[in-house]
Amino acid sequence: MTETAVRQPVLYLSHGAPPLADDPVWTRQLADWSTRFGKPTNILMVSAHWEEAPLALSSTSGRTPLVYDFWGFPQKYYEVTYDAPGAPELADSVTRLVHTSDNPVHRDESRGLDHGAYVPLVEMYPEADVPVLQMSMPTLDPQHLFALGRRLAPLRDEGTLIVGSGFTTHNLRWFNPAAGPNGPVPQASSEFDHWAAEALERHDVDAVLDFLHKAPAAHAAHPRTEHWAPLYVALGAAYESGSLDNESVIDGFWFGLSKRSWQFA
Repeated sequence: MTETAVRQPVLYLSHGAPPLADDPVWTRQLADWSTRFGKPTNILMVSAHWEEAPLALSSTSGRTPLVYDFWGFPQKYYEVTYDAPGAPELADSVTRLVHTSDNPVHRDESRGLDHGAYVPLVEMYPEADVPVLQMSMPTLDPQHLFALGRRLAPLRDEGTLIVGSGFTTHNLRWFNPAAGPNGPVPQASSEFDHWAAEALERHDVDAVLDFLHKAPAAHAAHPRTEHWAPLYVALGAAYESGSLDNESVIDGFWFGLSKRSWQFA
């Protein structure tokens, strides 16, 4: 570990949608969060919005356009830029740690950061001066992603901030623009949020990985599991590093969805 490589925590954050930029509370929470630990050497993002097998790594050039993977929003959200440097050295390190004949890694130099990556990073590191690499989820299988996170754990001591980017509850049928960001919270969203906070507080990895059978309102909170799955990677990295100690840094709801986010020591 070099003098400039400060060991980084592991994060799981609820990344929001493009209109997050208009929410003064949440944007301030994300900005404040990035001041709670040392500036990373680089960032490895695992977003709910990139599922690809075999495991893929995004562009390392720093010149690849963002992926505007959303529809029906005002034009201003398609004009956002985030020109973070590429992270070729991090791509090499991820490949070294993860690549096997059974689990190959390939590079997709045409693939930019999607909104699960850049939307929160615009608020946390607005100067876009930290190199960023995005990694796909090759599966949604909890055990596979947990094991993947374990293999990535050594990156923390190289100054890499590992970020799982999803949403603690994610049922878009609850999204009601007319009600506003502080509108009513569905009971299922509240119940799942409470369960998730308690499960992580007691370090119950088994429950988190098997949440469809252990959590109340699990299927309502996550009709599909891709927004919960990045947490498996974060948990694996924290577990392999020897501590599941965590803090719920952001909580509350946004358009009925839980924006709860955790930092693992």
